[in-house]
Amino acid sequence: MVNLGDVFPDFTAQSSKGEIKFHEWLGDSWGILFSHPADYTPVCTTELSRAAAMQKDFAKRGVKMIALSCDDVESHIGWIEDIKDYSKCEFEHPIIADPKRNLAVKLGMLDPDEKDAAGLPLTARCVFIIGPDKRLKLSILYPATTGRNFDEILRVVDALQLTATKKVATPVDWKQGEACMVLPSVKAEDEAKFFPKGVTYVEVKSGKKYMRTTPQPE
Repeated sequence: MVNLGDVFPDFTAQSSKGEIKFHEWLGDSWGILFSHPADYTPVCTTELSRAAAMQKDFAKRGVKMIALSCDDVESHIGWIEDIKDYSKCEFEHPIIADPKRNLAVKLGMLDPDEKDAAGLPLTARCVFIIGPDKRLKLSILYPATTGRNFDEILRVVDALQLTATKKVATPVDWKQGEACMVLPSVKAEDEAKFFPKGVTYVEVKSGKKYMRTTPQPE
């Protein structure tokens, strides 16, 4: 298992684009590793098709994408042709082969309720977002039967990249360009230094001055 803030485990594995040495592949970029229960399955095909359609959105944020499925490379390469046909897009990111489930076990990806024809547990739908420092910034775990929302994953990337460098947090349902919350650790006398666009205090029944908003920092 990997906890938030941990250095994400390095590993070497075969993929649809050849051997992957994970930390070397990631370089100084942000990265998303998302796992899939199996090749040639309907929900997984819709997800990777959506990922293919959004490749440019992630790339312009400096984010590399890589998938993982508990099938071999040959299976991945054949499945990619279906994904390209279904999505009507090119498919640029690699799919890691994990037929022995070594990585699925190491990273806590297995879904005990969903099994393949041989009775082996399938991988759950994990999302790991890793920063340029190789540390885990976010993880989301979906069961095998529930497809992910890639618009939400993109929204989370925007929030993570913003809050990594600015003294703000993003409120519920925040989207790119919307107001942010000032961190409680920022003292009132430092507001002008950090937030030249100004700070608004939101009145609450308790009278406490902890609800502060500011336009999204540049």
